[in-house]
Parts: sequence; structure tokens; C-alpha cells
Amino acid sequence: MLKAIVGSSTAENVLLYLQNYEQAYGREIADTFGIAQSQVQKQLIKLEAGGVLVSRLIGRTRLYQWNPRNPLVPALRGLLGLALESLPAAEQQRYYRRRTRPRRSGKAL
Repeated sequence: MLKAIVGSSTAENVLLYLQNYEQAYGREIADTFGIAQSQVQKQLIKLEAGGVLVSRLIGRTRLYQWNPRNPLVPALRGLLGLALESLPAAEQQRYYRRRTRPRRSGKAL
């Protein structure tokens, strides 16, 4: 949907993931969408260089989040929010609704 605007489906996936979860690291995004971590890292580095994202190290993991100092981020997030809401319900459930509570012990999968 946003591929034509942001340039690639990987960039679209990265931006929509960050819109939904606020912050993420490269491996987490790559595993969610089943794409190469190197592709995700390239997009994250490019977005950070452009001032859209900022990152910080937590141990050996680089965590990315929106740059609060960039004046264009709120408008971009508004567009991404609309795009996220317009996705089919099955796609939203598959990629953007992560389980937040642990499963009860003894419960069948």
C-alpha cells in the first residue's frame, strides 16, 4: 500500500511495525515478516540517517524508535496509522497483534 511512497516493501513493513509497537530492534522485525535481517537493518540505518528514527544500545541490542525532535514524524505517523487501520483484519492479526501476556501454564497450544 505505501510501497510506492516509501520505496520498498521492507521500508513499509519497518515503518508500520514501528507505528504499531513504538520501538523495535532489527531481528524482531525481520522475524515477524520473514525477511532477511540485513534488509531490515539497511532500512533502519537509512531512516535513522534521515532523522526519522533514533536508536540506543541496550546491551548488545540496538533499539530503534521515532525521533521526537523531527517535526515531520507526527504527520508521518498519522499517515501510517491510517494505513495500519486499512489493512485486512487477518494481516493485522498476523503481524501487528503480538501476545502481551504469557500463556497460562498447562494450557494446550
